[in-house]
Amino acid sequence: MGDAPEYGHAAYDTAFAAAHARLAADRADTLARTAALGRDFDAIVAANALVAVDDEHDPEGASTAFERAHVAALIARAHEHLADLDQALERLERGEYGQCELCGQTIPTERLEIRPAATTCVHCAQPDPRRPPRPA
Repeated sequence: MGDAPEYGHAAYDTAFAAAHARLAADRADTLARTAALGRDFDAIVAANALVAVDDEHDPEGASTAFERAHVAALIARAHEHLADLDQALERLERGEYGQCELCGQTIPTERLEIRPAATTCVHCAQPDPRRPPRPA
């Protein structure tokens, strides 16, 4: 975007390096969480394979099915977060990182420190019944 400083400026280079480090650390944490969740999911499936579980009639069946579905949902969310981080890294490389995708204003550094993959400023992230929902 036009407001982004050019490469070679010390402040921009420092901000670029800090943002890249934040995104890379978040990505590594998310990959580790995904691997751990995958092991949890495999353990649930393996434990259920050892016993004949009838989810419909077994009093423990519903909790087993819930556990499996819950871990699967957490894995899916982690994969979505990885995709968000990859897109943020692409925006960083293009010099568009930290720009709100809705209004074009700069996303505050504090927001990016907490949510490194954020695509909107705080104002645009607030629910607004007049604004149409973002496409999925």
